[in-house]
Amino acid sequence: MTSASDTRRGAAAPALSVPELAAHLRLTVMRTHRRLRAEAGDELSPTLVAALVSVERHGPLTLGRLAELEGVTPPSITRIVAALERDGLVRREVDEADRRISRVALTPEGARLLRRTRRRKNAFLARRLDRLDDRDLAAVRAALPVLEHLLDDDR
Repeated sequence: MTSASDTRRGAAAPALSVPELAAHLRLTVMRTHRRLRAEAGDELSPTLVAALVSVERHGPLTLGRLAELEGVTPPSITRIVAALERDGLVRREVDEADRRISRVALTPEGARLLRRTRRRKNAFLARRLDRLDDRDLAAVRAALPVLEHLLDDDR
């Protein structure tokens, strides 16, 4: 079987069937994800980071909306938000129009933590990309739009 390093040295890549390509892509993406999680540090669990990112992207949000975005139950999101709140990464804001409703918002410390985490992950990838030759870098650049298109919603 031809390895990835053989392919980079000019050997012909074997033609993979679509199911074989899917399996290879899945494994590569999973390994990359694991490495990036490790580079992020252990400040927060992946579950807490995911919720924090959702608050950053969509917030301020109600607990119900956050639970929906994260695909967890209301009791689970209550525990997640309590942990984030305890660490000073989010705060609850009472809705002025309806004081029964509160929304979860990102704090400046939560924003700093996300920036720090992203910097570490980006630095890891940049170090890896720096090791590639120009041809491999061009291949990565060319693959990005294809991968983004692959993951586009069907809407």
